[in-house]
Amino acid sequence: MKIVSVIGARPQIIKAAALSRAIRNNYSDKIKEVIVHTGQHYDENMSQVFFDELGIPKPDFNLNVGSATHGIQTARMIEGIEEVLLDEK
Repeated sequence: MKIVSVIGARPQIIKAAALSRAIRNNYSDKIKEVIVHTGQHYDENMSQVFFDELGIPKPDFNLNVGSATHGIQTARMIEGIEEVLLDEK
């Protein structure tokens, strides 16, 4: 089974840490977690530091959404997530 964890902002990164740890520690033989980082927070202090401190594995995909209006960011995320889901099907 695969689970795709989509992470974008700090609150999502913090919440995903517990899920990712549980999968790795208890279900790694049954569940493959695919981590997708939207890239909306690309500054190391807004993103990478949380991955490092919370022990979250490096994302399998980074959508590199970057800065833009909310509408443009959302459109880029949807487009990128769709591509990942089709590839990981």
